[in-house]
Amino acid sequence: MLIINNVNLPLGTDFLNLKSVMEGHLKNPLKTARLYKKSVDARKKDNVHFCCSVLVEANNEQQLLRKNKNASVFNEKEYVNPVFTGEIKHRPVVVGFGPAGMFAALVLARAGLKPLVLERGQDADTRKADVEAFFKGGPLKTDSNVQFGEGGAGTFSDGKLNTGIKDVRCRAVLKAFAQFGAGDKILIDAKPHIGTDVLINVVKNIRSEIISLGGEVCFNAKLQKINTENGEIISVTAGGREIPCDKVILATGHSARDVFSTLKEMGVQMVQKPFSMGVRIEHRQDDINRALYGKFYNHPALSAADYKMAVHLNSGRGVYTFCMCPGGEVINSSSEEGGIAVNGMSQSRRDGENANSALLVNVNPEDLESSDIMAGCYLQQRVEKAAYNIANGAVPITTVGQLVYGEKAEITRVKPTVKPKYAFADFTGILPSFITDSLKEALPIFDNKIKGFADSSAILTAPETRSSSPIRILRDENYHSLSLCGLYPCGEGAGYAGGIMSAAVDGMRVAEQIVKDLM
Repeated sequence: MLIINNVNLPLGTDFLNLKSVMEGHLKNPLKTARLYKKSVDARKKDNVHFCCSVLVEANNEQQLLRKNKNASVFNEKEYVNPVFTGEIKHRPVVVGFGPAGMFAALVLARAGLKPLVLERGQDADTRKADVEAFFKGGPLKTDSNVQFGEGGAGTFSDGKLNTGIKDVRCRAVLKAFAQFGAGDKILIDAKPHIGTDVLINVVKNIRSEIISLGGEVCFNAKLQKINTENGEIISVTAGGREIPCDKVILATGHSARDVFSTLKEMGVQMVQKPFSMGVRIEHRQDDINRALYGKFYNHPALSAADYKMAVHLNSGRGVYTFCMCPGGEVINSSSEEGGIAVNGMSQSRRDGENANSALLVNVNPEDLESSDIMAGCYLQQRVEKAAYNIANGAVPITTVGQLVYGEKAEITRVKPTVKPKYAFADFTGILPSFITDSLKEALPIFDNKIKGFADSSAILTAPETRSSSPIRILRDENYHSLSLCGLYPCGEGAGYAGGIMSAAVDGMRVAEQIVKDLM
């Protein structure tokens, strides 16, 4: 079998008849043709088309290889889950059931190790009900919200699965998501996404698989204490009970600040790391489609347009877009009383009126007030509390017109999507000046890349504080904590990932190491 890369096909291509299409493209008879990857090339607005990789079988494959520089023998390396056949004193414990913890537990379960998962939040259905009630004006539940619960923060997001890392496990993660309900489309799209509405069922199905293999998943089981003896873990206390264990994967996410505090008190080695803060920006999706697709903006073969941009300012600051949600909405992702944090979310169809994205500014350790390991968390909390106070508990919004051009803030073409309530506010009273100044400077530059990006009507919502962890829990090349035997820091919260895919892959790596350590 061969893979033909960089196959440019028009938007009207009949992919159900791909064999015939590829025979015409290659001018060669084929036995089979199957789409492997597909992306949209919109660099030239008068020639928007698909760029594809196609798997083909032919009788004369050696001849095809010689004639086509984009052809190569297809040899995809398959991920092989480790298998454990020995005896263990205690089953491994996974703390946190976001992408890292979920895939760590899945690898361990498939290896035969019957992991115990401890999740502070609720199961997906209960969590969904709690979040929906909060969006309608109900109370915030501090352990069942957009940040905490089955599936982690990624469950209430766009469910983006694209990543910059190169690892055979990436394909394994995609196949697992497809197997558990996301559908085969994510195996083909160059920028795969699942959507919150589908993700909720996917994570439930992964949980069922773990349980069917002998694992256990406990909800409302917040980690309270890690018990040690002579520098080694002997048990954990969670949900009011003590659980004997000697191998703990810590995958608690970037919002579990209480876990960082506990580790600090225990003397676990951690360091400050760069992170980012900023705002969410909303445009009408139709405007983004027009700007990026030109005359093809409403072509039925095209889904809602997305973007990714970055700029390096003269000040040395980096400003970039992150977690862009086509056809999505901005959500109140707070997890602590008296604070506001926002994020973005899309359903699988991405058919909402607005597009939104984080607009973030780098925050470096030298920007913090002290060398305290928790200084980044304290800055996040101060910003979140300022946002809550300045808008009297509502979510603060403004417009690009107000922030950049000094115009009166008012809602015109773009309608805010955040729930349950929002209020206009002066962002200089929420975010540090180096962030607001950087946003003001960067927005007109982004407008040169996407026409209308800095339009006065665009809505800004603040603050986006939870894009990444401000702390890294130090570990060695074998994923062991540098200071506590039996602890395996993992995923975004530990400072080793930046999205669903990279977190899932990190969880798999750590689980594989535990299997090795137990052999």
